[in-house]
Amino acid sequence: MANFNKAELLEDVKEWHNMLKKYQVPNTKKAVIQLINSYGIFIGIWILQFFLFDFSVYWVIGLAILNGFLLGRIFIIQHDCGHKSFLRNRTANDVVGMVSSFFTFIPYKYWSANHNFHHAHNGQIEHSDIGDIECLTVEQYAKLSVIGKVKYRIYRNPLYLFTIGGFFYVAVYNRFAFLKDGVFAKVRHSVKWANILYAILYLTLGYVIGYKEFLVVQFINLFFFGTYALWFFYIQHQYETVYKSTKDNWNYVVSALKGSTYYDLPAVLHWLTGNIGYHHIHHLSPAIPNYHLKACNAEFPVFEKYTNKVGFWEGFSSVFANLYDEKEGKMISFGEYRRRKK
Repeated sequence: MANFNKAELLEDVKEWHNMLKKYQVPNTKKAVIQLINSYGIFIGIWILQFFLFDFSVYWVIGLAILNGFLLGRIFIIQHDCGHKSFLRNRTANDVVGMVSSFFTFIPYKYWSANHNFHHAHNGQIEHSDIGDIECLTVEQYAKLSVIGKVKYRIYRNPLYLFTIGGFFYVAVYNRFAFLKDGVFAKVRHSVKWANILYAILYLTLGYVIGYKEFLVVQFINLFFFGTYALWFFYIQHQYETVYKSTKDNWNYVVSALKGSTYYDLPAVLHWLTGNIGYHHIHHLSPAIPNYHLKACNAEFPVFEKYTNKVGFWEGFSSVFANLYDEKEGKMISFGEYRRRKK
């Protein structure tokens, strides 16, 4: 892990609760504006895709590249609703979150429970497979069978992860409630009901629009959405200097700032992705709605001082962060693992 002074970090941000308090208050006007421009632009492009379907499928694909981002923006609205941060009223958050889930194809209640668990355990080695892309330690990987290692290598391969993997996560993985105990017991049945409602919606839209046109457009849009979503899941917690720890030595504040990135993107990409690039602030306080993250980061550069700032092009090197080395406190590549074994 890159050298940093834990005591100094905690001292510099010891007032983080008070510093962030004003940004935790939802703004109804900003939320409504975001709903209008996110849904409005997405639906407008979605309709245009059907008009252009018979003209050229390439136009459909080209528009899907953009509409995948818009789905990601809608997903961030759903995500904020799961944190009860998007709107002031809890019921309103749940209604908007449920509506958003019909666009993203990701069950609202179960996914929110999964994600909130991730926030409470971010960077804990024992829970790396819940709410995040699973990351094994060097020791855990070494104990796998040959088949187990092959599966993990495929799982972490970017040619799978950010293509088929993204679509599989959205369209297939989220059809099941794999976690059934504890906090998940109350919400796991919501996945079944969500799937039934999705099926009714898809059958209805297919009947009205035409099943071929509808399914092709949806497949392409969800494909790009899944690719973008999985990439952002990845870049936010998978890179060489990431903070990870066993739960015995884990610290919430350190995990938020050193276990998450500030993904420094061009302004248009921050807009398209609902400001989720300010992930260090989001993990420090998930009660802050996405439309306040940029201003919060600008006012308190001390948080940026301690986080892992990753540029757009620099972020692509993170695909070589495959295993966590507990002894050195950093992620290493499969290539580095092989060299050490020789």
